[in-house]
Amino acid sequence: MKIDKPSKPLPASPIAEGGPHAAPKGKSSPPPAAQQSGTSVSLGSTATQLRSMESSMASVPVADAGKVAEIKQAISDGRFKVNTEIIADRLIETVHDLMGNRT
Repeated sequence: MKIDKPSKPLPASPIAEGGPHAAPKGKSSPPPAAQQSGTSVSLGSTATQLRSMESSMASVPVADAGKVAEIKQAISDGRFKVNTEIIADRLIETVHDLMGNRT
């Protein structure tokens, strides 16, 4: 695939410095906060729900520490056995799911 050059040349200076709303050089403009006093932002209910979910999930551990310790001990004792048939079956299931999602 060939990427052509843009038909319009890009501006030489960043938009913030040389854009259409920029102050002429030598003159200072008031800070953005002074220009936009009284502006308010309101987040929707979805954002509130996401924030609530985030805070509730922060207290949940990523892994079950007890189960991890149990598996470590089983490996150390030589009792941990890998069931290759189950691993193969689950791998095939995953591939089927991925292929089904693609179509």
